Amino acid sequence: MERIYKLMPEADMEEAYFLDNLLKEKSDQQVNDFLMVYRSRRRDPQMTLLTALIGFLGISGVHRFLLNQIGMGILYLFTAGLCFIGTIVDLVNHRTLTFEYNQKMAHEIMQMMR
Repeated sequence: MERIYKLMPEADMEEAYFLDNLLKEKSDQQVNDFLMVYRSRRRDPQMTLLTALIGFLGISGVHRFLLNQIGMGILYLFTAGLCFIGTIVDLVNHRTLTFEYNQKMAHEIMQMMR
């Protein structure tokens, strides 16, 4: 896990542990190549939080679009974040939503590298 923290200090512990398990059999060059692509596709939990807060200003669902959940983004947009209840739930769960998206991206990148 130290290797991941050294190469990607912005990752939290859960994400670093996940990436360490995913990349444990890879060489240093393969890890560097993976992280270069992963960084470009990765979403930051703080960005998810900030874009979810925009939902209270009248443009709900922006964070769902950023997490590639287009259907939910459209639903939030037309229902004012499901009457703000969905937006509040997403504010509480922003780290989980982002981590799930990042896991999906990591698995897609690993498939591309094979």
